[in-house]
Order: sequence, then C-alpha cells, then structure tokens
Amino acid sequence: MNRIDKKFQELKTKKKPAFIPFITAGDPDLQTTKDLILEFEKRGADIIELGIPFSDPIADGPIIQASYYRALMKGTKVAHILDMVSEVRKKSEIPIVSMVSYSTVFKKGYQVFVENAMRAGLDGLTIPDMPVEENHELFELAKKHDFKIVCFIAPTTTEHRVTMIAQKAQGFLYYISVVGITGVRDKLPDDVIQNIRKLKQMTQIPVAVGFGVSTSEHARMIGSVADGVIVGSAIMREIERHGKEPEEKLIGFVGEFAGQLISGAKG
Repeated sequence: MNRIDKKFQELKTKKKPAFIPFITAGDPDLQTTKDLILEFEKRGADIIELGIPFSDPIADGPIIQASYYRALMKGTKVAHILDMVSEVRKKSEIPIVSMVSYSTVFKKGYQVFVENAMRAGLDGLTIPDMPVEENHELFELAKKHDFKIVCFIAPTTTEHRVTMIAQKAQGFLYYISVVGITGVRDKLPDDVIQNIRKLKQMTQIPVAVGFGVSTSEHARMIGSVADGVIVGSAIMREIERHGKEPEEKLIGFVGEFAGQLISGAKG
C-alpha cells in the first residue's frame, strides 16, 4: 500500500487530520531541506509536500516564487532533489508528494519521471498546471505502480468537473481554499467550511485543504472538517526570514513554527 493511503487510513482511525507542510527543495540548500523534512516529522507532520523549483510557477504567490528563484539560482536540479529524497528515505518513511510543473514531467517522459521519482522514494505528485482531461496515460501509469497523482479542486470548479476529477484523483484531493495564488492571508473565505463539507459529501477520497492557511487558528478551523491541512507560504516565509541564520537555528525556528500549526490542526 502507498504510504499516503496508509497515513490517511491511520489518521482516520484516530479521527485526526493530516498536517502537510510544503517546503521548496533547495531553499536555502538541499541539506537544510532534508533536515527540515526530518524536523517536521519529529514535530508531528504526517505528509510532506516538496516543491520542485520551476521558473514560472503559475499557481504560486510571491513567497514561494521567491523561494523557487533562490533554489534555482543555487543550481538545484530535479536529479539533485531526488538524490536528497533518497537520503531522507534512509531515515524516514514519511509520505512525500512532490509539487512539480507539468512541463518538467512531460519533457522527461511520464514513464521515466515516475520511475525515477519512485526509485528515489517519492509517493506521488501534485501538478497544478496539468490538464486533467488530457492525461489518461499518466493516471493509468501511476495507478499501475501505486503512485499517486493528486488533483486540485477550486471553489469555482463546477459539480460536473468535481465528479470527473474525483474519479481520477489518487491519494487525496487538494482543495484550494481561495481563488487565486498561494500566499499568507489574515482571513480565510467565509464559505470555506461549507465548501469542504460539500466536497466531502461528493467523494470518498480524502480532502486536504491549502492556499492561504497561515495561522494555528486557520489550521484548527480547516482541520476540524478536512482530512488534511496544507501550509506552504507561511512556512516558506519563516524559512526566508531565518535563511541567513546558521542551519541549526533555522531548523529550530521553522520547526517551532510548524509545531504550533500542527498543534492547531490536531486540535
């Protein structure tokens, strides 16, 4: 069984949501990324979303865009990231799903990319710019290898498309809590809880919620109804803030911040 499925099953019996921190691979460097993944797990994170830097991330706001730029300027490549994941796997079995651009997967070829990702120890991909309807081949390939392709649902997605996407989705559905790009926000939309409940009635697959989840209170609110809570920009903001500190201090500061969010999500 895929590690993502196993984790959601385990959390369902505990009646707890998954906490899923997002981290950009290679910002400030890959050694720190590896150590942060292990720190997040130690603090109680359940699944890691690992961003593969891309020069034109369409769904990401300024904080994650800046982190991608810093990682790319350091020369971070997909092969280096997969090597780092292999190193994580020597110490941890935490599920890791990678956010990657469709062009990165397409250029490499579905078969080669998925095989390389699985060999390194990744459990799935989130591909925000992928046209779901046109990629039967990728979904079938992933299904064959028990590798998960996580799909996105937005507040503006029609019920017809929700049904179609939910049938294809693997691992979990990524519900975008706000229309627009990722980023730190003071307030989540008033209808977000209602929308999550409605979505959960339409599918059996776990629903994790991201985009704009920035505080412990946000995490608590989302965690009370969703199967997973995803936090990206708020964590990357802390990494940027402490990026010039010695690694040990950065790990401590960012780990403590993540711990507060985890406590909020788990209630």
